[in-house]
Amino acid sequence: MSSIPSSVVVDGTLWVLASFSLATWTLIVIKAVQNFQSSRRNRAYRVEFNETTSYANALRLNESPSSALGRITQVAANALRKVTDHLALPDQVWERQDFLERSLQQQIQRERAYLEKGLAVLASVGSTAPFVGLFGTVWGIMHAMTGIAASGSASIDVVAGPIGEALIATGIGIAVAIPAVLGYNYFNRRAKAVGADFEDFATDLFKIAQLNEFLLGAAHLSAVSVKEKKGLA
Repeated sequence: MSSIPSSVVVDGTLWVLASFSLATWTLIVIKAVQNFQSSRRNRAYRVEFNETTSYANALRLNESPSSALGRITQVAANALRKVTDHLALPDQVWERQDFLERSLQQQIQRERAYLEKGLAVLASVGSTAPFVGLFGTVWGIMHAMTGIAASGSASIDVVAGPIGEALIATGIGIAVAIPAVLGYNYFNRRAKAVGADFEDFATDLFKIAQLNEFLLGAAHLSAVSVKEKKGLA
């Protein structure tokens, strides 16, 4: 192992850390843009949903879903369409309810998985970058000590240069890890908060469908406003 030049190992460590840093900042920028666009679209959709005047119109807002809430509504409408076609008997209301609930939960899980995509990379960089830097430092110090022993001198001029150079790897490793950890914590909390909003929205959809016996058809598209239905629930 000592036959490998110290500079090669330390330089390789620095290149690895540079790639970690590039991946970290690329993901941070991508996730920031993703969260901004998702929040803007969801807010716009929620306003439109709250302003709808009937059960039918609320479920028709999903024709071209560009938001997560729109896709959740689309899944709800498709589920209600299926249960209306195949489970329209009055005594099957619990089956219709269960089918809609499972469909909503599955879509919410898909939306959460999309929000959490890439977070594992940030977590990995945050946890491993300091150790990668420490590896380069240890290797550099080991070879520096070998060189000092070979020269027979332990003066500060001989020791400071190679050891100080080796310590740079640890500092860079910590510098790479900090934004990765902060980014992971922020986006993870953000994903949990947005997931809770998805649950609240799905609950609103569920209540509206419940008041219409979990059916989607001409006889069940009542003109009761969405806001009034929420109040009754």
